[in-house]
Amino acid sequence: MNYILHLETSTKACSVALSSNGKLVACKESLTDVYAHSESLTTYIQQVMKESGIEMKQLKAVSVTSGPGSYTGLRIGVSTAKGLCYALGIPMIAVDSLVSMATLAKDKYPNRNLCALIDARRMEVFSAIYSPELNVIKPISADVLEDVSVYAEYEPFVYFGDGANKMEAHWNKRNCNIDTEIHASAKGQMTIAYQKYLTAEFENVAYFEPFYLKDFVSTQKKA
Repeated sequence: MNYILHLETSTKACSVALSSNGKLVACKESLTDVYAHSESLTTYIQQVMKESGIEMKQLKAVSVTSGPGSYTGLRIGVSTAKGLCYALGIPMIAVDSLVSMATLAKDKYPNRNLCALIDARRMEVFSAIYSPELNVIKPISADVLEDVSVYAEYEPFVYFGDGANKMEAHWNKRNCNIDTEIHASAKGQMTIAYQKYLTAEFENVAYFEPFYLKDFVSTQKKA
């Protein structure tokens, strides 16, 4: 069995899954209004491994979302994945955050284009649009939602992710709809990560960096 551990930290969702040959074995995740990856990620890893009855030494690889998404969340996920790979002597696999979500949507919407959205704060979202076969139609970009005309040519589509509510406030097209049930989850990595494992598409653990797409802006509490 090819056991792969999957880590998702690109949004406020903290999600850990274990797969065997691309099929789900166990998953632990939470959706909150705050970023709690530093408190939850290691605990979720322990819980998933305990629930599955699989030992860490049985893992063949670790996959992690590579971005775009939360600067801090991505760094926590990638650093945790690197630590596990170094300790266990196994490869690391990177999976794009947006295509990971689109993977979860494609079976539910076999005839729709898939618009994955991640909240980029302020009036921006990270977005990409895929065909039902997950071919890229609109490449990843950081978009200001005051002008959503850039999306019109891709109708009809369904949009989802933690940036979807932002989109809904600016989008009034009748042949597009929102799905609030589809969110970032480590389960979205399983098929892609397994395919990459079989073709040995691994990252350089020492030098890999997340794909932030935009510069980090620190937010400080007012005195």
